[in-house]
Amino acid sequence: MGELSDEQKESFDRDGVLVLPDFFAPTECDALQDRMAEIVDGFKSAESDTVFSTTEQKHAQEEYFLTSGDKIRFFFEEDSDSSLPTDVSLNKVGHAMHDLDPVFSEFVRQPKIAQLATDIGFNDPLLLQSMYIFKPPKIGGEVVWHTDHAFLWTDPPSVKGFWVALEDATIENGCLWCIPGLHNQEPKNRFRRKETGGTEMQIFDSTDFPIEKRVPLEAKRGTMVVIHGLLPHWSSANLSEVSRHAFTLHVIEGSANYLDDNWLQRSPEMPLKGFTI
Repeated sequence: MGELSDEQKESFDRDGVLVLPDFFAPTECDALQDRMAEIVDGFKSAESDTVFSTTEQKHAQEEYFLTSGDKIRFFFEEDSDSSLPTDVSLNKVGHAMHDLDPVFSEFVRQPKIAQLATDIGFNDPLLLQSMYIFKPPKIGGEVVWHTDHAFLWTDPPSVKGFWVALEDATIENGCLWCIPGLHNQEPKNRFRRKETGGTEMQIFDSTDFPIEKRVPLEAKRGTMVVIHGLLPHWSSANLSEVSRHAFTLHVIEGSANYLDDNWLQRSPEMPLKGFTI
């Protein structure tokens, strides 16, 4: 991949989303999936039973989740049970594979991703968060309408999502949907830590997103989808027979102020890094 064209840059500025088919070769997707299979094989069931659900949000009060910013941790689907193998009951693994695992670090620090970050406006990109998302068949949960900026707040807003289809993402198995152009609106809410412990969602505007304007982002394996931090997006539950594996990297601008009461924090011993280490 070379630099983005002027037309692609204008499209991202206008819509807040950019879909880049064939950004990754099948072998690159294989490498990430194979490594995650090894990580899951090494998971001990006693480590965690934390459920990640954007509809219930119980995980948001648990220390296992709130201290995962500089670790590799495992989160289960709401409808999983002990009869299911781990790899088909997990919701996701996160949130620092890109710094703690050499395979994931090599994947995210490819020159073509660094160039893409530059092309969409980053001057001093910092790699904040990574997630491997399983979206397993039959039980893969809905991800409600949200913006990434609400959860990874910087002043000024700077977060962008780099979402990679490791398997074909279709309407049937829960592909992303978004509302193009809505990244130009003011934030409706903010997810933050409370001084008394736990987290809360601050509401600035209680009106609903105009979801009648939503469009699906179906993506073949190897597609890169770039998502502006203020762009509302959503994915349905996966009720199909096939999984929808994906990998997401969130990047923020080094000059922006990453707030101390954001839910995701790192220890001083593990500061954020860029594309070169």
